[in-house]
Amino acid sequence: MPDISAVKAALTGQRIETPSWGYGNSGTRFKVFAQTGVPRTPYEKLDDASRVHAFTGVAPKVSLHIPWDKVDDYGALAKYAQERGLELGAINSNTFQDDDYKLGSVCHPDSKVRRKAVDHLLECVDIMDATGSTDLKLWFADGTNYPGQDDIVARQDRLAEALAAVYERLGDEQRMLLEYKFFEPAFYSTDVPDWGTAYAHCLKLGPKAQVVVDTGHHAPGTNIEFIVATLLREGKLGGFDFNSRFYADDDLMVGSADPFQLFRILYEVSRNGGFETRPNVAFMLDQCHNIEAKIPAVIRSVMNVQEATAKALLVDREALRAAQQAGDVLEANAVLMDAYNTDVRPLLAEIREDAGLDPDPVAAYRASGWQERIATERVGGTQAGWGA
Repeated sequence: MPDISAVKAALTGQRIETPSWGYGNSGTRFKVFAQTGVPRTPYEKLDDASRVHAFTGVAPKVSLHIPWDKVDDYGALAKYAQERGLELGAINSNTFQDDDYKLGSVCHPDSKVRRKAVDHLLECVDIMDATGSTDLKLWFADGTNYPGQDDIVARQDRLAEALAAVYERLGDEQRMLLEYKFFEPAFYSTDVPDWGTAYAHCLKLGPKAQVVVDTGHHAPGTNIEFIVATLLREGKLGGFDFNSRFYADDDLMVGSADPFQLFRILYEVSRNGGFETRPNVAFMLDQCHNIEAKIPAVIRSVMNVQEATAKALLVDREALRAAQQAGDVLEANAVLMDAYNTDVRPLLAEIREDAGLDPDPVAAYRASGWQERIATERVGGTQAGWGA
């Protein structure tokens, strides 16, 4: 049986990174839905993120998205975060919301557009230097909509050239995290459509380039835990973008669509050393809370990751190994299911109480009055959001 003290220690040390854009307005392809109290500046986003960390105790990092989180002084922003018990995490680039990028960014056939995109990526590395961030997260909307629109191999060559230029700019303690997505917004061919393409580019670049697994970026039925296990085995899993999907890239709260899948993924993380300091896997959320209140939704997502992690850590590995070696299919599956069916909420409540936190983070947030306060104070100005 697993050592409960070791499980509690692992859960206490868990760190989950929340996205700045998760606190702003978001929506579907058709409409952005505004809510009261939504942040108007990156500073107010950090204020909200500090509430998530205060009530969960495991969310001290906040990802930024450029230019959505552009400020005049990034050092001052980092200091503001530090004063609130936070630090700035991954810097996310944006090469998909400019008219010039209609035919792609770093893969665009026009060298001037490619130069513009690379310059933006290099600007993001400058921001990493100013904030102390170690991760540059790259997702490209590049692709084609029609056969014959562009040369597929030539686009891969352009991508490789751009990635190499940015890789050379990285500092010794910085790394590049390359995300993939099998379709959308390009519908015929996507330039980074799968983990194999991302892995091939990262392998060629070197040790500072790793793959990001967004749990909503796969075709239905994809065995994501196999991808996770393989990338861990190869030392190329850089991080996660946790969310849930029913049909496409829904960006729902992690674990809301298929909590069993989240458990299976995190079991492979646990089994293959992903919770250890090295290989330094970043556990990030990437979600858009369209109809639900922002801060409680982020808190709930953090809790869902905690619960799936706790179950993954409770798998009796010795019993599982014995069943696997004996070829006992039913027993091996039963060992996993026993862990998954365990109610870990009392364990997590105990861990929170030991840390001086309320055992129910969502209830504690609602009782804090923060939601009412920001709804009253954040009047006027322009609410943050990614636009649609």
